[in-house]
Amino acid sequence: MAIQSINPLNGKRIQTYKEETAKTVGEKIEAGHKAWLKWRTTSFEARGRLLLKAAAVLQQQKSGLALLMAQEMGKPLKDGIAEVEKCASVCEYYAANGAAFLKDQKIKTDARNSFVTCQPIGVVLAVMPWNFPYWQCFRFIAPALMAGNTGLLKHASNVPGCALSIEQVLLKAGFPRGVFHTLLVGSKAVKGIIEHPLVKAVTLTGSTEAGRQVAAQAGGQIKKTVLELGGSDPYVILEDADLELAATVCAQSRLINNGQSCIAAKRFIVVRQVEKEFVRLFKEKMSNKRLGDPLDPATDLGPMSRADLRDELHRQVLENIEAGAVCILGGTIPDFKGTHAFYTPTILTGIKKGMSGYREELFGPVACVITARNQAHAIEIANDTSFGLGAAVFTRDIKKGECIAREQLQAGACFVNTLVKSDPRVPFGGINQSGYGRELGSFGIREFVNIKTVWR
Repeated sequence: MAIQSINPLNGKRIQTYKEETAKTVGEKIEAGHKAWLKWRTTSFEARGRLLLKAAAVLQQQKSGLALLMAQEMGKPLKDGIAEVEKCASVCEYYAANGAAFLKDQKIKTDARNSFVTCQPIGVVLAVMPWNFPYWQCFRFIAPALMAGNTGLLKHASNVPGCALSIEQVLLKAGFPRGVFHTLLVGSKAVKGIIEHPLVKAVTLTGSTEAGRQVAAQAGGQIKKTVLELGGSDPYVILEDADLELAATVCAQSRLINNGQSCIAAKRFIVVRQVEKEFVRLFKEKMSNKRLGDPLDPATDLGPMSRADLRDELHRQVLENIEAGAVCILGGTIPDFKGTHAFYTPTILTGIKKGMSGYREELFGPVACVITARNQAHAIEIANDTSFGLGAAVFTRDIKKGECIAREQLQAGACFVNTLVKSDPRVPFGGINQSGYGRELGSFGIREFVNIKTVWR
């Protein structure tokens, strides 16, 4: 079976890649294990030096890597460059902090000496999506390799060029061959890779359904998993919010990566007394974005990554309108001659319980506005979801905002007066059907280690 790279701007094929055979995949797994036997004995200092070299290579190649993203999944060049720079920063972060995060911890007991040490576990499989084709991978790669593991990447099939370039970046930085491999395979091959006895753990970023499948497959082998899945992040706008700030941040968060982000704002829950003014400002901010060729520096929003995903999003929009929602902006497939997968920024108001905009993740530039009677009702609506990745609250009362974020909103990351984002310095992950486990920070590097007690 062939793996094709398709430009979402015009639907034209960029390149066709031959899917790797089971034999080749098995050889790469064995090579990864063989490399691990040596890599696990290298010092933190040596691993850190290579991560710093990887950061330097990323900085040197950021324009070319951003171009590849633009061509394969439609990300505007300026956003692609920022993504690659963020990848460099996570490499630098773990190079500077990884050793401290994993240092032995002495525990006072009745033993002569007792301590906890963190040991690498071996080959770890990463199953990654297309929406942030470098960042999603490097936030796994940097801590996993710094911890002494080796990595396998099964990337989304629509970004094979990005997948292969990641391996090349690491090789150019000087990482030994076998420490990291890209596998050009389809999703059907994942089960067999998980079942391979030399693969010790799996991390997946993707849909909730994909997470269920991988969790079941890994669970059958009693293998560790970290799952970062879908989200329907609520942004709560209270009656005392700075509405200009809230509208600006909400539009920014909803349209990041053309709305194709698990932690983008999806549901905008507005207390009734400020709804009219918030919606007016929000519409203004959402209208100010320019759709166009991702290679054009003036473009804010490129095409969605695939035409079928755009069509599914449009179906969801029409479904909500038929159920009683009001489309006050967008809701159309633009008629750009010769283009393929664009969708206009869209706002749906009047979203109510029972509508798909209330309960589902709309993965694209569509904002669902829900009216709340008061603060308590807004928080109730925010938590009325099967997801739990991120959330944000907007209020001029910072103390109240922090209290709501800490005690009342049910999600893995809760932000006050700003957009939810991942940052190398703090843990990232969700609860409920948004997954489990954590990436990034000191917590992320400990996910794929054997936390071993030593007692004498």
